[in-house]
Amino acid sequence: MGLAEKLGANAPTEFGIDWDITPADTFGIFESWGGKLRIRSKNERYYYFYIDGWADPPRLLFMERGVKHARVLAHIMAPQEMVDACVASQGKGLLDKHYAINEELKQWLMTNVLEGGPTSLVVPCEPEEQKESTATGLPGLTELPTPRELLPLRRTPTFINEEAIPELFKKFDFFDTQRHPEGRCRALLVDNGDGLTVSDLRGGVMWQRGGCDITNHRHVAEYIDELNRQKFAGYDDWRLPTMEESMALLGPERNRKGLLISQAFSQEQPFIFLADQRKPGGYWFIDFKQGTVFWASGTIPGGFGRAVRGLR
Repeated sequence: MGLAEKLGANAPTEFGIDWDITPADTFGIFESWGGKLRIRSKNERYYYFYIDGWADPPRLLFMERGVKHARVLAHIMAPQEMVDACVASQGKGLLDKHYAINEELKQWLMTNVLEGGPTSLVVPCEPEEQKESTATGLPGLTELPTPRELLPLRRTPTFINEEAIPELFKKFDFFDTQRHPEGRCRALLVDNGDGLTVSDLRGGVMWQRGGCDITNHRHVAEYIDELNRQKFAGYDDWRLPTMEESMALLGPERNRKGLLISQAFSQEQPFIFLADQRKPGGYWFIDFKQGTVFWASGTIPGGFGRAVRGLR
């Protein structure tokens, strides 16, 4: 009995195992459409095994992944000593305590899960219906006073090289998981009560809570032009955010949607393009899952869009 039969009703219609994908690959492959593979459709799905090191003890899982899609299909009941040995050989783990499988586990899987073995070795995970909450959890606009000291955040786009970023974060004391994890500066967010926007009183900007689907930089700019034509939320001066404006949103606590940002923002835009370009080439984007900034060419689908406008 093969894996499809063991998965039962939970089995995809068609799937093949990608033995080369590791947890460290998933950002480049699935989050930015730009790693070793080019994924040009959000409907594409890839399947692989990995070890979840957050569990105690660590467990072997079978994953279905795509752009904006991640679902654990099954828990694989591999010998625990084999799983533990695989984790121990990799130290801290490659991404959020997620570990790649080794050759020993691969051979065990091929023999006991893909080609034979008892059904009990595969425990299917039932798909969860996840409806995004629209509650912001923020105070209203009249409940907080405007802070006396406003952050002097840049409003206009510029060119930024990678060497300048750590100093930029330190200047404002922004949080960043990679470059400045001790950062303490946070946006002061309020709910504008329109279901569409929130405002950062400290940064002096109004943010769109949602945004557009993953696309290239040019199409994100066209999306914002359309917001202005339609006077989204009553305004026609929406634009792409600068790096400073967006970094003020980050913090060390992950919300219920798995993002390092206020739950007021939609989970449908886990990383967004910025107005700033990279020197010598490319466009910057901020990743709310990873809690840092990266760059992409901007010419292929590599980021989502979210608009911002100044309050003053």
